[in-house]
Amino acid sequence: MKLLFICAVFCSIHVSLANDLFKFIDISWGDGRGQMLNNNELLMLGLDKGSGSGFQSKNEYLFAKVQMHIKLVPGNSAGTVTTFFLTSKGEYHDEIDFEFLGNTSGNPYILHTNVFSQGVGNREMQFYLWFDPTADFHTYTIFWNTQHIVFYVDEIPIREFKNFEHKGVPFPQYQAMRLHSSLWEADDWATRGGLEKIDWSEAPFRAYYKNFSEDGCFWFNGYSSCTPNSNSWMWSNLDYEYAKKSQMKWAQDNYMIYNYCQDTKRFPQGFPLECYLNTY
Repeated sequence: MKLLFICAVFCSIHVSLANDLFKFIDISWGDGRGQMLNNNELLMLGLDKGSGSGFQSKNEYLFAKVQMHIKLVPGNSAGTVTTFFLTSKGEYHDEIDFEFLGNTSGNPYILHTNVFSQGVGNREMQFYLWFDPTADFHTYTIFWNTQHIVFYVDEIPIREFKNFEHKGVPFPQYQAMRLHSSLWEADDWATRGGLEKIDWSEAPFRAYYKNFSEDGCFWFNGYSSCTPNSNSWMWSNLDYEYAKKSQMKWAQDNYMIYNYCQDTKRFPQGFPLECYLNTY
């Protein structure tokens, strides 16, 4: 795949805020379990014993900031997974994941994050949230440029994955990705390693979405539609945003429950290279 930046249809980063979700999103699977409501301003994904459901963005991106307000499945959501992620296609795909792992009533969701590059992931970090994600809508953002990937929750950065490809760490930057979201059953692993099974008497399970925004370099016919050399958004990073770095430290110190870069049992011979280069 060619990595070329041209001024084609657009000559700068393009920003869209979608109130009419139909213009920007396709419900991609679920046989009617995914629906657009309220004049397409609200999207619902459903899960029952027959199937889950999902949607995808109409656009593909080579670097982007994608954001949506999400309200997760309430009550006993054990065994369910709600996702919001960017991914390319193929065996050696790139992927940037938010996954919300359901739990039994009264116990917190786990927010699972991961980064894949050239088909290899295993870069998991997990968090509790500092609010009830089922009581109201909250904002979840994936920010991906040439410098880094940042995961945001309500505008607070919780994780940064820097581009250290020049030091031998693969980084997603050569494959266009599309946004996907889904609600599906994964009770073999999602809650307490599969010990808590889904209670189908609680079905249908439902998650809600609104206020989708996309801000990125759009991919058309093998070319990107932005000019990053002249656009500060493409080159921004957190190294000089001290308030954001402080917020990320707060989130990780207080709410991070798993970091692959601290898992000595999993990596007895030494951590992946990026663990020695990143500061968390």
